[in-house]
Amino acid sequence: MELLLIRHALPIRRELTEGVADPELSEAGVAQALHLAEYLASEELHAIYASPLKRAQQTAAPIAERFQLEVAVVDGVAEFDRNSSEYVPVEELKASNDPRWQELIDNRWDGRDETQQQFTDRVFNAMEAIIQAHNGHNVAVVCHGGVINSYLARILGTPETAGFFYPNYTSIHRVVAARTGQRQIVTINETAHLRGTGLPIGLYGK
Repeated sequence: MELLLIRHALPIRRELTEGVADPELSEAGVAQALHLAEYLASEELHAIYASPLKRAQQTAAPIAERFQLEVAVVDGVAEFDRNSSEYVPVEELKASNDPRWQELIDNRWDGRDETQQQFTDRVFNAMEAIIQAHNGHNVAVVCHGGVINSYLARILGTPETAGFFYPNYTSIHRVVAARTGQRQIVTINETAHLRGTGLPIGLYGK
């Protein structure tokens, strides 16, 4: 089967004094999600899964509409900061040299609801459960940068950090999963659908 790991589109910035931020997509993010759905329209998808967070749900919605599929919510592919009271796009953190940018670079896990090992195990188990349920299918999972990093790192056998590379907004990362347990990465950071649109692509894209 082919597993399409898709990072959500660009959300708004939200910083609260209490409660969970869980931001919705920005205007640019909505446009990114529409381009993504159009790009995938020529492919065959049998199922769509998404994180419970709004930015993932709203990114998955145009794909689901295009393929006339229901979005199945999977708690296991929620981001490590799911309960944070703030969400600031990483590009803004980097541009302002915000201390939170350095925390991301250093892969610090202080103050989070689960350990790094708990997070990586949660992500791996959720992805493998999806694979087991879809023998021979093409399945999209709309999730988050840390989630994608974690799963691909385990496939590659590298340290499972939340940020060993940077997935762009609505980027597609394809994994072929065999019944034997073999996992092969086919593409990383596929963003052809955003090229030439004038929309932001991510930290390094133009």
